[in-house]
Amino acid sequence: MAKETQPRWDRRMQQRLTRGEAAALGELYDRFATLVHSLAHRVLADDEAADRTTRDVFGYLWENPGDFDPRQGSMRSWVARVTNRIAVERLRRTGAAALARGAAGTTEELEARVRRASAEARADYIRTSMPAPLRQALELAYFERRNYRQTAADLGVTEDEARRRLRLGLQLLSTAHTRPADGGGSPPGHGRSL
Repeated sequence: MAKETQPRWDRRMQQRLTRGEAAALGELYDRFATLVHSLAHRVLADDEAADRTTRDVFGYLWENPGDFDPRQGSMRSWVARVTNRIAVERLRRTGAAALARGAAGTTEELEARVRRASAEARADYIRTSMPAPLRQALELAYFERRNYRQTAADLGVTEDEARRRLRLGLQLLSTAHTRPADGGGSPPGHGRSL
């Protein structure tokens, strides 16, 4: 049997969640728990808070499957958007509580931290979600310090193709800093194909 296409899987998963199938929640968890936890940890920089956020995210997904709109993008993008929103809300709450206790800096410093953590989480999501050829080119250029000629040789592509991949990958990453910090915006690629 052919592998089920992603949009079909997304719609079927939403239907199963809407019907209250516990097995659907388990399948959703198996597929996205690592993504949710890593995004939450990226925003919160705390394992315990990321664990609580992961539980909150899957609780929200279970209780609100109707919020997913397949016309707006994939289930993965929706899960990432929900995670970012819940993690940012938790960061603001804990930061506000620390401000009230006098254990943190100013409100402006808290908001700057929220914006920075949210942008970092979006950049991480973009990097892990982008097509493999773009990700490989960026990783060679950034982590291995390869120029476009070396990247082309390592990937076995033309120099023009290596430049194209690097340019597209950087364009995708640049969108991480143009989204609102409140988590209300869609992750890059939400509603369109990357």
